[in-house]
Amino acid sequence: MASEIPLRNIWILFLYAADLVQLQGRFERDVEQAQDLPDLIGRLMAHVVEDRLHRNLSRGYQARTAVLPRVRGRIDMLATEAGQLMERGQIACRFEEHVMDTPRNRLVRAALERLSARVSVRETGHRCRSLAADFARAGVSARRPSRAELATDQIGRNENADRMMVALARMVFDGTIPTETKGASLQPGDETTEHLIRRLFERAIGNALRIALKPEGWSIAQGRRLAWPVSGTTPGLSAILPGMQTDIELTHPETERHVVIDTKFTRILTRSNHRDEILRSGYLYQMYAYLRTQEHMEQPPSLTSEGILLHPQVGGSVDETLVIQGHPISFRTIDLTAPTTEFASHLHKTATAQARIGI
Repeated sequence: MASEIPLRNIWILFLYAADLVQLQGRFERDVEQAQDLPDLIGRLMAHVVEDRLHRNLSRGYQARTAVLPRVRGRIDMLATEAGQLMERGQIACRFEEHVMDTPRNRLVRAALERLSARVSVRETGHRCRSLAADFARAGVSARRPSRAELATDQIGRNENADRMMVALARMVFDGTIPTETKGASLQPGDETTEHLIRRLFERAIGNALRIALKPEGWSIAQGRRLAWPVSGTTPGLSAILPGMQTDIELTHPETERHVVIDTKFTRILTRSNHRDEILRSGYLYQMYAYLRTQEHMEQPPSLTSEGILLHPQVGGSVDETLVIQGHPISFRTIDLTAPTTEFASHLHKTATAQARIGI
């Protein structure tokens, strides 16, 4: 599936997935010169980090305690009295220190070090290695931050440079940056590459929908867990009952429309014993369950909720709709292998079309 996707289209998916589509066109030279996916990410990381270092890295505050000769921050009275510090002209203090060693900077250093070992292009690997050393000299430690630490290091609205840098660093670890052979497209047979593109595809569609439809009054939710409308269960069922979680949900309060979108990074058609190609039945059953089980779980009841199964295009395009017990369900494809300009336009049109599927 990923073997025919041009790197430029992967780049567009990343920009939408990272909510940085406004930066499209800023890194054309790096995208043009990249030889494979790791090289592309390495070049972009180096470009953004070099620019960030020229304008100084963002700093953060780190809580510290220390025994000092004068007051700094707050006095720790218990520690001061217990150690009889004042008799020696000292005071135990608690204060925050302005440091470079923030979770986001540690993540970027860790990503640069990983890239330097994984990128096959010597020049790109050297740039990443050199920049990681610059981070070390600036006082950024080598310890990769935890998810909890990253969650506390919120990036402000006006910190696009940092958002880009952190998004690329996350991509390094999300996809584990596989080694690729040279070429203008991704190579087949690498599960980590498939996993990375699948995640980018889902996130990109969600953000493209938000950008296109939020101004029209739609709300967009991603990854919502659904409950089964059960009236009673045996004691052991809850431990083995499968969960339900939607990829994307659109809601328009004014018109009371509700659309469930499921993105699948697989072929939309499969072979059958009786016909050459048919829609994948399992996905149809899944969407049917999403729509019917929630009919009376929402307020007002969702008796006409709509469903869309959105797949990458493999072979011919598909755009078909049926209605099952009042619920329209559409089957659509988007061509990830199209020329970049055409792909970007198609992605936007796909986003704006999702909320207008009526029959």
